[in-house]
Amino acid sequence: MLEVHVQYGLPRAGWPAAATLHRAARAAWQGSGAAQVVMRIVDHTEGLRLNREFRGRERPTNVLSFPAPPEANAPGRPMLLGDIVLCAPVLAEEADAQGKDLRAHFAHMAVHGMLHLQGLDHQTLEETEAMETIERQILGGLGYPDPYAETC
Repeated sequence: MLEVHVQYGLPRAGWPAAATLHRAARAAWQGSGAAQVVMRIVDHTEGLRLNREFRGRERPTNVLSFPAPPEANAPGRPMLLGDIVLCAPVLAEEADAQGKDLRAHFAHMAVHGMLHLQGLDHQTLEETEAMETIERQILGGLGYPDPYAETC
């Protein structure tokens, strides 16, 4: 069972409910046993600070994943997967520009972050194709459209 702890680092009004993020994260969990993840929804300022500090980039990004170090996990306790940070203003801008539903885009990035915490990546074409296939399957199972389909 996956425990999902959602934190809002900005006012909650107008952003997808924690239940949407719980559902997406749990659907993306490929492990077994008890595990935990913290998902934090941030504003532009916090997103910029985190992306600058951890990736050396001078702009906020849509999603950041921070896997927990192995020593963070204690025997007999649920496995701590790590943290996922979703930058709400960036996700809103992307959803608008791409003609996507905001809730669906948040769910997509929650799934994307969960897959990163479980070791998936998109550094090569093969990795990208594999990760996108898994994302499509998970999101389709949740009733969301293909996030990689061309929109008008």
